[in-house]
Amino acid sequence: MTNAGGRRVLGGRAGSYSMGLAIPVGQQIVFISGQIPIDASGNLVGPDDLTAQTRDVFDKIKALVEEAGGSLGDVVKITTFLTDMSRFAEFARVREEVFAPNFPASSSVEVSALVRPGLLVEVEAIAIV
Repeated sequence: MTNAGGRRVLGGRAGSYSMGLAIPVGQQIVFISGQIPIDASGNLVGPDDLTAQTRDVFDKIKALVEEAGGSLGDVVKITTFLTDMSRFAEFARVREEVFAPNFPASSSVEVSALVRPGLLVEVEAIAIV
């Protein structure tokens, strides 16, 4: 199946992510460092609210991809770090809203802690623009 930007989904979709993507060459590759839910004043966004923290992180990723000249539909891979995998469904609901219908390849990992107390999620991304 071929989607936006000529990318081809490999192995089908599983929920709100693609198993793999084939990307045509000759485009800009954008690597986005792990984004965390901290506002411009350095305050934690959505204490103990994984949905709010996830939305904030994806808003930051969206802004960075747009700065590179693309959109969230150009994101081909995300890696997510969660401090509590039992809350994965909360994260996945937001991921599905944000990326439908162009789901990126996705990996999720549970970690014991992130860089600052209160952080529940961090997401890094790769986009082809």
